[in-house]
This record gives sequence, structure tokens and C-alpha cells, in this order.
Amino acid sequence: MTTRDFLIEGREAEFTPLEQQMVEVLRTIYDPELPVPIWDLGLIYGWDLIESPDGADVAVRMTLTSPSCPAAESLPSEVEAGINALEGIKTVQLDLVFVPSYSMEMLSEEARLTLGLL
Repeated sequence: MTTRDFLIEGREAEFTPLEQQMVEVLRTIYDPELPVPIWDLGLIYGWDLIESPDGADVAVRMTLTSPSCPAAESLPSEVEAGINALEGIKTVQLDLVFVPSYSMEMLSEEARLTLGLL
């Protein structure tokens, strides 16, 4: 099992090929109110990945910019569908969490640049 906690480890880990594909998917999903992928916003807090010969089971922990985010229904389902579409994925469980609360400190450097915060 591979457990990632991006709040502790950061997002610059050495990823397995399957994890790299997951990151690529997450970089194609945008918050509808911001021109930044959810990966760079820091909305993905981590995942647990259990790989087996018949496919991988993934549990993704993610948050939203606020509990009342208008994308609360669409973003989690986009993440689940995007990862589930990858070859080698058997199941995806998405856990929407709000602890710790999202903050602008979770933005990647690229997101800060895009949003004019650098």
C-alpha cells in the first residue's frame, strides 16, 4: 500500500507510474471559479493506493476551497470519474474532508504565479 499525505510530504514526491497518471488527471480538472487545476490549488490532501494484479484500489482525500463551494457536487465526481477511467484502476473512493481547513498556503508556486500572488 502507498499512502501519500501531501499536507506533510508536499507534492514533490517520487510517484509510481500509476500515481503520475493520477496527477496528470488531477491537473486537467479545474475549479470552475479559478483558472488553476485542483492539483495546483492544493485541494488533494492525499491518497491511499493498494495495487494488485487485478487493478488498484484508490482512496483519495480532497477538500474544497470552502464547505459552501458551488462546485461541491461536481468537483469530487470529476476527480472520481477521472481517476476511475485510468487503466489499472479497479475502484476509487473519494473522501471529502474539511480538516484541516483549506488555505492559500496550499497553492503551488505555479498557482500563485497564475493568480498573480508572486
